[in-house]
Amino acid sequence: MTLATKIILIAALILSIIIPFGYYLIGEKNKKRYKRSIGVNAFFFFGCFVVASIMMLGGGDVQAAESAASDPGFATGLGYLAAALVTGLSCIGGGIAVASAASAALGAISEDSSVLGKSLIFVGLAEGVCLYGLIISFMILGNL
Repeated sequence: MTLATKIILIAALILSIIIPFGYYLIGEKNKKRYKRSIGVNAFFFFGCFVVASIMMLGGGDVQAAESAASDPGFATGLGYLAAALVTGLSCIGGGIAVASAASAALGAISEDSSVLGKSLIFVGLAEGVCLYGLIISFMILGNL
């Protein structure tokens, strides 16, 4: 196991400890405690990210990096990463949109049941964002 891999595993362990600890510190009664826990989480998250990036990118031979960039396995790995990011981020955005649209639609339907069809269109448009991201990720995977 290389040093960079060990650093990444340690960073993941630290984050898995810090984030639940921050969640524990969040209190509805005390906003100062809330701000402090968010600040601590952000500091440790980005600190671990910077240290892991330096360890991964800093200690290597330039010729080895050039050969890795020209390796077709490197491009395939970045393609898989792109497909995962497209799917994940589009589903997160779609989930946020559906949460807003569906709650507003339920409120409107409870007042006037004739707006059911119109409100379902907006919820369907929000769900379409997830489907578009999934289609793009299939297109990316098809080109690998």
